[in-house]
Amino acid sequence: MKLIIQIPCFNEAESLPVTLAALPRAVSGCSMVEWLVIDDGSGDDTAAIARHHGVDHVIRHPTNRGLAAAFMTGLDAAIANGADIIVNTDADNQYDARDIETLVKPILGGAAEFVIGARPIESTQHFSWLKRRLQALGSWVVRLASGTNVADAPSGFRALTRDVALRLNVFNSYTYTLETIIQAGRSNIRVISVPVRTNPDLRPSRLVKSVGSYVGRSLTTIVRIFATYRPMLFFWLLGGLFATAGLASGIRFLIYVAAGEGSGHVQSVVFTAMCMTLGFLLFMLGFLADLMATNRRLLERIEWRVRRLETTDPALREKHIGRQVAPHPNAASQARSVI
Repeated sequence: MKLIIQIPCFNEAESLPVTLAALPRAVSGCSMVEWLVIDDGSGDDTAAIARHHGVDHVIRHPTNRGLAAAFMTGLDAAIANGADIIVNTDADNQYDARDIETLVKPILGGAAEFVIGARPIESTQHFSWLKRRLQALGSWVVRLASGTNVADAPSGFRALTRDVALRLNVFNSYTYTLETIIQAGRSNIRVISVPVRTNPDLRPSRLVKSVGSYVGRSLTTIVRIFATYRPMLFFWLLGGLFATAGLASGIRFLIYVAAGEGSGHVQSVVFTAMCMTLGFLLFMLGFLADLMATNRRLLERIEWRVRRLETTDPALREKHIGRQVAPHPNAASQARSVI
């Protein structure tokens, strides 16, 4: 059973040595443990430092593509290098590496295919009150959209099987955390949470540049998740709001008519017609969006079958690895880089 621990990085030359120093080279139940670093177009010596500290595989994006893209590149590289289990952690040493075994244990025991580390958010001092509330809101939305019981959906500390990695597709360039859980839940993948520990901050969060930016991005991500993965519910809720407003306005107008004052409230009729029309259109959009979501799930299943075939058929697997990963010139480091 081969475990690959992947770390997406962007300008992490200072914090990466601390993170790597804590990573295990042996995990109970795994015959082999390798490290993988994805350098997402860093302007510092992140890749060189990773090789210097004995990282087995180093993947480098020529430009910064974002955390989600780095995460997906890591999954592809881990699969190409024969991983049976993949653990994702952060380069800023936020998560306690001793809990990697905690993440992997449910997978080895057959209790789960996808394990999310749940941080002690309420007791984490560097999390503001607003950030804690947004984390809780995001986790609730993910539970509702995915049908899972994940306690800390924004957590990047997670373990997944090879088959789960083949199924995942991330379209959000900002973050992968919420979207991957929803995809897994809606694919009937067994997803669970386990409590994990965290370390003190080494540096400020790169994703939270300001409170306003974090709030805006979080709310946008939540709305997008609902519209993408629960489209009928999303559009029907909006349609219901407009239909309710139109119905209330119509009843109000009828009350005025009954009182003999209807001639002065013609605008209520216009408002009622507008709201009811918008509500009807949104109901229809919900049907169409649900059909599109069904089609997307079928396409995801087809892509999963193709990716699985690429990585199991010897000839296709060799071609896949050649396309994804090529040996780094420094053979002594046993690292690899994407061309």
